[in-house]
Amino acid sequence: MGKLGCNIDGNLDDTKFSQPMPWIGLYVAAASLAFLIAMAADVIQGIRYRKFWFPCKFSSLNATSLTLLAVAIKLSVDLNTSMPSRQDQLAKLSNTVFICTVMSNSMPSLGTMENKEMFTNILALGILVITVIVNICIQLATGVIYVFWKEHALILFIMLVLLLLLSFSALTVPNTKQYLELKYTKKHQLALKEGLNQTRKPVVDKLREDLMKYWMMAHTGNPQFVVGRSVTCTASGAFCLLSLATLAQAMVRSQFMPWSFKFCSGESVYKWSTTLVLATQTIAAGVGSIGPACRWFIAINFSRPKRGNQTGRNEFKVENYWIQSLVEMKESPLTFLPFHNKLCRKLAHDAKDYFLNLCIGVQIGLVLMSKGIRLISTLFVSRILYCYDCCRGLKKLIFKSVSNTESVSDSQPYSKLDLSRFVLDLEGEDALVEKMKKCNWDPTDYWFQMGEKRRPKYLITLLKRSTHGFKGVVEFDSNRIPSLESEEPPNCWALPVVTLTCIAVTLPNIGPTLIEELLCSVNEGLTYIRLLENNLDTIKELLNIRRAAEGVWVRVELYRKWLDVDLHKLSLQGKTQQEILQKLSDNAKNKLLEFHRNHTPQCLKHGPLKWPIKILAANSMYRITQSMLLTRQSGNAQMGEKLFETVAVMISDILGACLTNMQRFISMKCLSSAIEEREDSVRHAIDILGKAEKILKFQEHGESPGLDPCQMASIDEWRLFYMQKPLPFNPSPSQIETASSSSSDLYLIID
Repeated sequence: MGKLGCNIDGNLDDTKFSQPMPWIGLYVAAASLAFLIAMAADVIQGIRYRKFWFPCKFSSLNATSLTLLAVAIKLSVDLNTSMPSRQDQLAKLSNTVFICTVMSNSMPSLGTMENKEMFTNILALGILVITVIVNICIQLATGVIYVFWKEHALILFIMLVLLLLLSFSALTVPNTKQYLELKYTKKHQLALKEGLNQTRKPVVDKLREDLMKYWMMAHTGNPQFVVGRSVTCTASGAFCLLSLATLAQAMVRSQFMPWSFKFCSGESVYKWSTTLVLATQTIAAGVGSIGPACRWFIAINFSRPKRGNQTGRNEFKVENYWIQSLVEMKESPLTFLPFHNKLCRKLAHDAKDYFLNLCIGVQIGLVLMSKGIRLISTLFVSRILYCYDCCRGLKKLIFKSVSNTESVSDSQPYSKLDLSRFVLDLEGEDALVEKMKKCNWDPTDYWFQMGEKRRPKYLITLLKRSTHGFKGVVEFDSNRIPSLESEEPPNCWALPVVTLTCIAVTLPNIGPTLIEELLCSVNEGLTYIRLLENNLDTIKELLNIRRAAEGVWVRVELYRKWLDVDLHKLSLQGKTQQEILQKLSDNAKNKLLEFHRNHTPQCLKHGPLKWPIKILAANSMYRITQSMLLTRQSGNAQMGEKLFETVAVMISDILGACLTNMQRFISMKCLSSAIEEREDSVRHAIDILGKAEKILKFQEHGESPGLDPCQMASIDEWRLFYMQKPLPFNPSPSQIETASSSSSDLYLIID
């Protein structure tokens, strides 16, 4: 028997070397499939959010995508494996086309990168592309690739041009971000000034108009959109389509014109996997070309109206921001040189100047080439667009009488708002402003309507029980309760709501429908409380208390348990309301006492903010149940058999008081985000406004305390204000109905 790796004769046994190759091909197909899914997800998301320039979120250029790309192009860099059949040679070609598609599709993602990240990603991509180009040339010379050599030569040229477009477009991103940020500040001041003059408008209408302005600024200033609408990205889209067309014609010719090719007989060591790789990468190239093609088409559509009025000189003008960073680098001296010899330093500076002059020339050439491609594309595609415009005009003329009789929609006044003055454009982008003004394209109405469809109906019903002034904010916790601690933890909005809900669930003789509706209402309300607390609590000191509320709520919603107490079982034990309150109070008190017995004073010196979440929940339960028991002992009729209604009103008051911060939250959502995230933040704010429209209208007619916006975000500030200035009792509408319906009857309540 021979040694391991050798046959009986002692020679190297290479018969098993090719056995795993089909599985390697399957691995390549899997990496290509991952890219296909990522690019398809970007297409779906772009259509869903009406971003038809298709930003890159899942298929952006980063370390993960570059690693997958290196795996997916394994066939292109395989120098010595024979690929005799038709599908083998097409798989080689699809590999190179796939690289072009990925490069063109991921180009807008340059706008989301920091300078250092951008440099490393472009450098890694450049090394990968140069390696592929060299390996393909070697395979063309050695005969591994023996057909489609013209197609390969064209794709390699496109690949090199796309790499240059990506690299030199990245140089403009930092400067354009700074310029757009300055322009956004000026437009923002204009929007604020206009907002101050609209104080008489309803809150919802004012917020909608403000969000339309902020969306236009965020959308046109989105770095991905800025890169996506640039002439270099337009050119990359054209090159991407050209590479896809090259692959398509090669596949069609090889299938339907077999006499024009002479393929070798035999089978590749990749066997059946090359067909799988070819199919996956062809589909991926088709899906990945949707984004570049749409950006190319949109750029043509933007430039079309001004084409007839521009001179050739203006059309082929290279704006300053294209070469600004290179000029700044050229003007900056080399300060860190490893040598002090004057001649050496002079040679280094001269070499730097020559290199940067070359880069400036290449950048100018790429921009001029891209503008030439855009102009040629506009000349051809504009005829199709003009025919489309004529068909639209004819359709409007035919259906003019029908459209005149249609009722005016609620969103029509908003669509008439001129948003062109809030467009953030770069030098030479006058066509963008004109196009935005002409088409008045604004998706905020669509997003608002999508939010309206998901309104919190249970929460809105619960908020109708609120009292004027939200007196439940004070009443849920009485100051007359003796404290078990030397220092009480502060309150957050969520924890008392969760604790009160636990009490309501435990009360006996309450219908399951009422319990379920209350749980649904609180669940919807906690979603908004979470948003408000996470965004308005800048100190973050209540983070542990909010975690306590989240932890308790999960067990209440899913298991009907408060910590280790089964609430449903407790409600079925036939006890009175007072006994249940006492049971919950004793359970919470025991947990607090046990906690203090097991911890030394040194462990407790950090204060209640560092307590475990179970102890914070127990402290809240103890104080609230004791407050209710104290109120019952004082003979308050509200704490009799109508305790469930009273607790629901308290929950409604706390939720209503918290949601008075919704207007401030929506406004802050548009201002506090970075330039890369601003558009998504505004879209989220519009969605929230659509959901909370009825809540804001309901609160607009109510009374709010005389607190500044920062104080209104804190429940303890509300309580302090009302304790200093007692709030008169104003019953909720539901309580008024209950009182009026029972005024003619006499009830004898026996506990």
